Amino acid sequence: MKKTLGCIRKADHDFSLIESGDRVAVGVSGGKDSLLLLHALSLYRQFSHKDFSLFAITVTLGLEPFDLTRIRALCEQLDIEYIVKETEIGKIIFEYRQEKNPCALCAKMRRAVLANTCVEYNINKLALGHHREDAIETLLMSLFNEGRFKTFHPKTRMSRTGITVIRLLIYLPESHVKHMAKVLDLPVVKSPCPADGNTDRQKMKDLMRELRKVYPDVNERFLHALQQDHYDLWQKDNSPSGNG
Repeated sequence: MKKTLGCIRKADHDFSLIESGDRVAVGVSGGKDSLLLLHALSLYRQFSHKDFSLFAITVTLGLEPFDLTRIRALCEQLDIEYIVKETEIGKIIFEYRQEKNPCALCAKMRRAVLANTCVEYNINKLALGHHREDAIETLLMSLFNEGRFKTFHPKTRMSRTGITVIRLLIYLPESHVKHMAKVLDLPVVKSPCPADGNTDRQKMKDLMRELRKVYPDVNERFLHALQQDHYDLWQKDNSPSGNG
């Protein structure tokens, strides 16, 4: 857990992600990333010398099976209020619209529900469990699909709601996320999404796996590139509003 908390502290320091008085909600999808972030933040608030409140929000897709019993138990154990928003997003995308490339629309709709829930509960920051490889894969998808060299920023303000999205795991390797999920026996819930494992992101994961065979340190190289100021991707910003 020391490495996880160290990466969170570094991200928080570099981009001023959490401040005293914040009400922070972790978007809990049921996957290993968001569950590790939730567990880690429950510890981080104890020693960070920052007085912030912590919540967990899950947006269901209306797809089964999706049993949240163990996640509820974890939130009770960590003394974190757990909010579940039931939706029909999955049915809208796969049954009504029959989207061939559903991921972008699904993410946009889930993000909107998360943001609206934050407003409802007077929560000002939404923490997402994106780790280092997520940032790299997003960069590659942007490059190959749009011809742009772009990825998400660790801190983004949503103009419509005023909610600030923060990504505290951006320095943490996915391999360590997997390791900690096993060590902590996190209550991971398998995604009921029909497209799970058959997406553009999965293609980027496969591509990176092949690249590592030739360039073993390729992930570290990408992370280094993201932090270079002249690319204007992850400029450190210690202002309260962040970089949107």
